[in-house]
Amino acid sequence: MYKICFVTFGCKVNYYETECMKSMFREAGFEVTDKAISADIVVINSCTVTASGDSRTLTALRKLRSALPEAVIALTGCYPQANREEAEKLGEADIIVGTKERSAIVRLVTECLSERRRIVDIREFSSDDKFEPLKCAQFDSNTRAFVKIQDGCNQFCSYCMIPFARGRCRSKPLSLLYEEARAIAAGGVKEIVLSGINLAFYGSEWERDLSDAVEMCAHTKGIERVRLGSLEPELMSGELLRRLRALPEFCPQFHLSLQSGCEKTLKAMNRNYTAAEYLALTEHIRGIFPECSFTTDVMVGFPQETDEDHRESVDFVKKIGFSRVHVFRYSRRNGTKAAQMTGQVPENIKSERWQEMTAAADMDRERYLKYMVGKTVKVLFERENSTEFHHGYAPDYTLVKISRKNPEKSLRNQIRSVIIEGYGQDCCFGSTVADN
Repeated sequence: MYKICFVTFGCKVNYYETECMKSMFREAGFEVTDKAISADIVVINSCTVTASGDSRTLTALRKLRSALPEAVIALTGCYPQANREEAEKLGEADIIVGTKERSAIVRLVTECLSERRRIVDIREFSSDDKFEPLKCAQFDSNTRAFVKIQDGCNQFCSYCMIPFARGRCRSKPLSLLYEEARAIAAGGVKEIVLSGINLAFYGSEWERDLSDAVEMCAHTKGIERVRLGSLEPELMSGELLRRLRALPEFCPQFHLSLQSGCEKTLKAMNRNYTAAEYLALTEHIRGIFPECSFTTDVMVGFPQETDEDHRESVDFVKKIGFSRVHVFRYSRRNGTKAAQMTGQVPENIKSERWQEMTAAADMDRERYLKYMVGKTVKVLFERENSTEFHHGYAPDYTLVKISRKNPEKSLRNQIRSVIIEGYGQDCCFGSTVADN
């Protein structure tokens, strides 16, 4: 029996696809292992959103080839799809495939093992591509399952490679989602996280929207929570929000991708909203979900961003009051419009702006955790990572820890009411209370 190991970089969609590939290989008779050193095959599922993502992928490829000279190494994912010419030159990889037709990976690995020949099979996307259904037979966690329901992007933001790496928008049919949700519930998983490349566009090709998918999962027996992945703000309609509000299973954490709080920069990025529209949306959501939280991504150092533009973005982030912000530096990607722009920001200035934005985000994070003190929340507990605490997540995705008085007793996969009594650097502390 061949042993196969997976190395995954990037977003939740990538991790979901890795889980699906694991399931396909198990069904084909392979043994999945977490230890690359003992594997006969290693699959690297890559990310190309940033230059650092490319660097991590290539570093992993070279290290694995050095450590495993006889193994079959497959490079798949966004990097080879978006950078075909560069990927084909990577002699360390025996198999090079992209993001289209993931289900072919088992056949390609089997062919490489039997014929001992190098395989390059990167297939181009077309405008009429359909969503490729993939299934996970099991999940590494039995508390939360990430489910990809949307792929591709039509937006072409000026800095982004994703439309080239993932093709156009396409959605998982509701009938397939229902089957997957039932299987997930049967496996004991209580929370589903719906994810996609441009999740807010779910169902647009059928005149449906994201609330249809959330309702489908929420009405599945055994599923007690449904959470959404990263969202683009422009399609968060009032009707969608009202339908979500009617679902007690919906977790009101909104990861609304911002990128910049500066109007000029948003326009140069080709984002389809203004800062004023983004602010109005958060106010509208808070009116419907008073207990909600907002998380986001913010970029610093976009081409032609001035000190004044940066300060405008920092001030805007402070105005929203996010519970968590992922701050990252602009990364120049060949083939995008932003890569050709004049006024590229020097790396040292990007670093200074990253530090300033991160400091503002950390202050907001602390303010939010302090605001949680005194509240009673429902926490879904996960695997204990120490003998000191049980830990889990509230509906707003606040990490909550409670004292583990009996190290032998686990609260994993249980939902308990917890009163928040204090907070730390990145979490809240509390005690369980009886449900009313």
